[in-house]
Amino acid sequence: MIDWIVNFWVENSPFILSVGYNLLLVIAVFIVASIVSNAVKKSIRNSGKRIKRMDPTLIPLFAGIAGYAVYIVAVVIVLDIFGVNTNSIVALLGAAGLAIGLALKDTLSNIASGIMMLILRPFRVGDYITFNGTGGTVEEISLFTTILKTPDGQYISAPNSNVWSATIQNSTRNGTRRMDVVVGVAYDDDLNAGFRALQQLVDEESRFLKDPAPQVMVQSLGDSSVNLQIRAWATVDDYWTIWWEMQKKVKIAVEAAGLSIPFPQRDVHHYNVENLPAQADNAPKP
Repeated sequence: MIDWIVNFWVENSPFILSVGYNLLLVIAVFIVASIVSNAVKKSIRNSGKRIKRMDPTLIPLFAGIAGYAVYIVAVVIVLDIFGVNTNSIVALLGAAGLAIGLALKDTLSNIASGIMMLILRPFRVGDYITFNGTGGTVEEISLFTTILKTPDGQYISAPNSNVWSATIQNSTRNGTRRMDVVVGVAYDDDLNAGFRALQQLVDEESRFLKDPAPQVMVQSLGDSSVNLQIRAWATVDDYWTIWWEMQKKVKIAVEAAGLSIPFPQRDVHHYNVENLPAQADNAPKP
């Protein structure tokens, strides 16, 4: 056995040493590529934060592209180490392009969707968006995924293609939002008293925008109540604070004005069935 190993080494040592040397070079190339890739991505992120005109949405995309570009260069170097004619790489990629495209169609779709979102800008980092019933604040748009943070602190990673193909509701983009605060009062209550109580709340709330002007109106005639509504505009930053406060203030103001907030009611009519015609013989018995 020892003699066989010695003979094998003597006969194949040049080839083994050559392959081992090349493998060490490959490992070294990818280690260096990893270090350079991380350094380049970190540098782009830091530079993007210092450049005020740079849209924060673009920083992760540029960093990702630069990081992958470093690895592509590393792959070309590795191919050259093993004696592959790098001039034929383009032809090889062209021949394999169709197969790769079919195999990675979902991944390529995510990349294309991410690029389209960055070009058309339906939202930016920091916007609160909702799509397909999922909502959260946008934290990052990468090559493959969109990262959101929900109001209760949950982490959401959504494929770019799912976001782009859905109807996107951006609650932050316009800077202002309209709130509709509705309260029901009894049908026999004084509606004018309700109007005065709600109008006083509107006049006291300085955070409501003056243009468009706030409105107090009858929203609808419900089954058990007349629904009064405050319709007013506020900035996105103030919207939820005002909304929560108004829910409490409206109830207190309506009750202080002598009005009542009725519960849902239903009239039930009872009929005496003793005098009704007898059931058919084949009818199911109770």
